[in-house]
Formats: sequence, C-alpha cells, structure tokens
Amino acid sequence: MLTVDLATQIYTILKQPDCRYLTQDDFRPLLHELLASHPGLEFLQSTPEFQERYAETVIYRIFYYINRSETGRLTLRELKRGNLIAAMQHVDEEEDINKVLRYFSYEHFYVIYCKFWELDTDHDFLIDKENLIRYGNHALTYRIVDRIFSQVPRKFRSRVEGKMGYEDFVYFILSEEDKSSEPGLEYWFKCIDLDGNGVLTPNEMQFFYEEQLHRMECMTQEPVLFEDILCQIFDMIGPEVTPGFSTDVSSNEGYITLRDLKGCKLSGNVFNILFNLNKFIAFESRDPFLIRQERENPTLTEWDRFAHREYIRLSMEEDVEDASNGSGDIWDESFEAPF
Repeated sequence: MLTVDLATQIYTILKQPDCRYLTQDDFRPLLHELLASHPGLEFLQSTPEFQERYAETVIYRIFYYINRSETGRLTLRELKRGNLIAAMQHVDEEEDINKVLRYFSYEHFYVIYCKFWELDTDHDFLIDKENLIRYGNHALTYRIVDRIFSQVPRKFRSRVEGKMGYEDFVYFILSEEDKSSEPGLEYWFKCIDLDGNGVLTPNEMQFFYEEQLHRMECMTQEPVLFEDILCQIFDMIGPEVTPGFSTDVSSNEGYITLRDLKGCKLSGNVFNILFNLNKFIAFESRDPFLIRQERENPTLTEWDRFAHREYIRLSMEEDVEDASNGSGDIWDESFEAPF
C-alpha cells in the first residue's frame, strides 16, 4: 500500500475487496468517522437524523461532480481526475467545515436541504411537478420541468412514479445553480436536445423560448424576439457551425454542440435565456450586484455564490421566526432544529 499513490491507497481502502469501483455505500464509513471526529460538525452529534442527511448530501455531491460516467460506480480513473482527495485533505486541516466549499460545507448542505423542504409541502420526502414549478419563485418554465420529469437528463432514483426523491433534487439544484459546470451543462443539454442527436438546433431552442416569450408578455416585460435571441446565443457561444441568419428561423442551419458550450464561460446563460425568466432578466439587465460579487471573488463558482446568499437569507428568516414564536416551521414536522 505504501508504494502506490494516495488516490490508489484511498480507493483500495474504501472499495469492497471484489469490486473494481466505489459505490455510494463505500463512502458511508468515511462520513460516519468525519461526523464523529470533526470539530466543525460536533453540534450535530445530538441529532442523528441530520447527521444522516448531511452524510447523504455530501455523497450525492461527490458522485454528481466526480462520477462523470453517471453509472453510480466511481472508478479509480474518475477519482484521480476529480478534486475529492484535495477536498479530503482540506477537511483534515480546516476546523471550520464551512470553509471547505467542495462537497463538505455544512452551510451548503443546509441550503440544499432547506430548499427541498420548502418544496416538499407534505413532507413525504418526494417532489412532484407542481412542487418543482415553485422553485426559485416560479423561475422555471413548464416545458423544462416536463423534461426533467421525463427523466431525460437523469433517471430518477425515486421508486415512486412521477416523483423526484432527495437525491434527484440534489442533482437538479446543483445543475440549476451552477449551469456552467461540466455536469450542469450536460444535464441541461440533454433537456434541450429534444431528438437526442447530440446538437441543439434553432427549432429546439425556439420550442423552449416560446414559453419564456409568453411569460414576458404576461409580465408586461418588453418581449425579446427569438430571432434576436438566436443571434445573441450564437454570438455568445461562437459555435463551429454558425447559421446563415435570416428572418425565417426554420431555414437556419446552425447548431450548438456540447463541446461548443464547454468551450465558453458564458454557456450557462444560454439555458437561463431558454427557460429561467428571473435569471434571464438579471442577465439582460446586467445586475450590478452579481457583477460586483464575481469581481470580488473570481475563484468562487456560481454554486458557491448562490449557497452563500441563500444561507444568509435562510439564517435571517430563522432569526425572525425564532424571535416571533420560538421555533422555525421548517423543522416542526419530524426534526428539531439544532441551529
């Protein structure tokens, strides 16, 4: 064992003797030990329910970012290519768990779990289409929610027909709030690629944008025509195959590949334009708050910024509720808040 590299050591220790891959269950002893020994997680020791939720969330995040083959079987090659080992070393050195932004941050878990709890109104630990359409203050279109529930971007682990489980929601929220990440781009590309041929055509993009256009008209927002949007998208991405622009969209031969999107830092905005009205409007208006955030912390991901904002908001709401009635509704059902 001492003669091999660190990644191989960790892989060999965690995996089952007769396997050539790691499963989610292989990481559970690691999380159990972390929860028992890390000073930043001591406050959870009196609430085993939350310890379990935290451990699950960390494992789902690890597999979301590192198991790029999406098989549920993490290979040694994937482990070596990812940044998990660096994050594990960071956890060992850092007493404040929230400074370990990759995978292990308690604040990030808290945001994910609270978001799920807010949507899961009957607290059966399942979410349906009508629940998800409320996400982000009704930011998403019905068409994109239909695609998510058709399980095109990812097959649900939930065993209940027409329902999304907690693991499915973790994959959704990480993709939604970090669209420019590699797994995020792949998730939404599959949604927009209606015929599954590996390219996004103007017709496919128009199908999703039509609902955005209708919503803009309903909100008395000045509508932006699809022809203008298409020009903007192609200018932004600079794909290898560009259209000969004409007013007749159906005659445009250009298309966008996943490779095109991965080669552009602004690619996440394409998906916001097509199905997230709130983020599209923020992008169009060049929200100065978001621009300032990006300049102040250029190393943070979109997910890191979102989680930070949401944690502050949720903490403030908790403080207000605690001051008014002594407890927060979010924890009233089956758990007691340890915060």
